[in-house]
Amino acid sequence: MKVSLFGATGALGSECLRQAIEAGHEVTVLARSPSKLPAELRERVQLVEGDALDADAVARAIPAGTEAVLFAVGVDSKSPEDLCTDVTRHILTALRAAGAGRFVWCGGGSNLLPKDVVTFGAKFVKFFATTFMGLRQRDKEHQLALLTESRDVAWFGIRPLQMNAGPQRSDYRLGYHAFNGFSKIHFTDCAHAMIGMLDDDTWLHEAPIVQY
Repeated sequence: MKVSLFGATGALGSECLRQAIEAGHEVTVLARSPSKLPAELRERVQLVEGDALDADAVARAIPAGTEAVLFAVGVDSKSPEDLCTDVTRHILTALRAAGAGRFVWCGGGSNLLPKDVVTFGAKFVKFFATTFMGLRQRDKEHQLALLTESRDVAWFGIRPLQMNAGPQRSDYRLGYHAFNGFSKIHFTDCAHAMIGMLDDDTWLHEAPIVQY
């Protein structure tokens, strides 16, 4: 499959890149600093140098024939307001123009959905994110709202809680299960879930929680 990846130099994105290549996908990567990609992977992808906030750069990173886009862009305290939302808007525009395929993205478990089992733990997760991670929380809420309005695009999402480094276990849960602030997932398995959505329509226009 011909896949474009955004956020390839981050902890989650680098796992998405490695697993996509290992699965035999043809990958195009947009990166501001291509040198940050591992040399052994850099040689196996089509590289487009540029900023994902630049609509033209995004369009160049989604060439004709692209079948799917993987979104693993991360947000930190130095990120501009609505980074993920604005990049997603550019991607959706490019996908529509190219008549391309699906969009697989990573959101956050602090964005509660109607199908969630909303326990005290889930409410605490949202409270914590809103209070101490306001920039990220607002961005993910706006990104989710944008996608909810974009049902003409085949999008698929996952919402992890605590993500950390660790070996791939492949025994995680994906669905609207109860969760709390201690729920976690390794970057490797979060990437595995996203790669699985490249050819699985189960979660069309859905964003289930991913956790162990």
